[in-house]
Amino acid sequence: MIQFTVSELNRYIALQLKGDARLQGILLRGEISNFTCYRKSGHCYFTLKDETSSVKAVMFAGYASGLRFEPRDGMRVLAIGSVGVYERDGAYQVYVNDLQPDGVGANYIAFLQLKEKLEGLGYFDEKAKQPLPPLPKKIAVVTSQEGAALQDILHILRRRCPITEAVVYPALVQGERAPESIAAAVEQASRSDCDVLILGRGGGSAEDLQAFNTEIVARAIHACPIPTISAVGHETDYSIADLTADMRAPTPSAAAELAVPTMEQLRSGVNALREGLQNSMEQILNHATGLLLEYRHRLAACSVEGRLTLWQERLAQMQTRLNQSAAKGIAHREAQLMQQLARLDAMSPVKVLTRGYALVYHENKLVTSVQDAAPGDRLHIRLGDGEIHAVVQAHTGESHGI
Repeated sequence: MIQFTVSELNRYIALQLKGDARLQGILLRGEISNFTCYRKSGHCYFTLKDETSSVKAVMFAGYASGLRFEPRDGMRVLAIGSVGVYERDGAYQVYVNDLQPDGVGANYIAFLQLKEKLEGLGYFDEKAKQPLPPLPKKIAVVTSQEGAALQDILHILRRRCPITEAVVYPALVQGERAPESIAAAVEQASRSDCDVLILGRGGGSAEDLQAFNTEIVARAIHACPIPTISAVGHETDYSIADLTADMRAPTPSAAAELAVPTMEQLRSGVNALREGLQNSMEQILNHATGLLLEYRHRLAACSVEGRLTLWQERLAQMQTRLNQSAAKGIAHREAQLMQQLARLDAMSPVKVLTRGYALVYHENKLVTSVQDAAPGDRLHIRLGDGEIHAVVQAHTGESHGI
């Protein structure tokens, strides 16, 4: 006897169900009841039932966001998903990946299988999508010659951009022979010199659009070297052709609008190009002018006249520096001389005389003692501001006896 905990039991059953390939990727037909979709999380929970039984189902937000219709209680649907166990409650349920209203039957199953196959082959890879040319000269239109879609496309092309040529490659867009006819028209257009290919038809039922959900058409579009716009049905219709083409348009009229610009847009583009060209030419001219001036200056510097002018400029600079240096030296010497003169002046006898002293001469000899002069001698007295003549009357042997 094997012993389990409740968690171990639920985990074991979950692994058993997950390992059963027959319970993975199943298609389940039933009626919806108790449908609830939580706005915050985006997860949808509901019950699928038939006449005698029911099963819980969950569709997580990542898958629910891709629904093209609003599920409601009582609606019969086809659910694609896998069987698993919600381990916390020990309840098994269906984890739904895709949900469609019942009624499309085998066509829808074929659509899903082909979509999965082509997606694995890289037919829907966004990195491989070609951009549309800004101004196509010639546009290939693959559609029915009798359909209103053709007239809508041609009318919009003529109105928006009359300089663009449209070439029609007629094809059947409905019926058993339509897939081969569409593929052949696309292949023929791909060998032309057209710049863009529009593949389209007007709206219709799912059966009417079935030709655009075939592998032969998808292969022709994928192999086409010309950027392709698919415009099949109404805005809410999606086909394999839409997923394979480089761009999807909601309607044939919208495809024509995407393919070509308006004349106003062309004029605006031309004006922008003209302005850009003018700015570029001005920049080039300014750059060339600057180079010319630089080369002219270099050439002038290399000529005899240029070199003479250069040496004259250098000589003038040296003379200026010499004059400045000489002036500075002279000023320095003058300052030194003034200092010496000031010192000499401070030591000058004349400078002393101005402070009240005097020089006394007798017969041109300096009298330095009272003994050098006798009464009656004529003396010559020199002061700071002039001279005085005097006669000695007597002397007492003292300096102030005269």
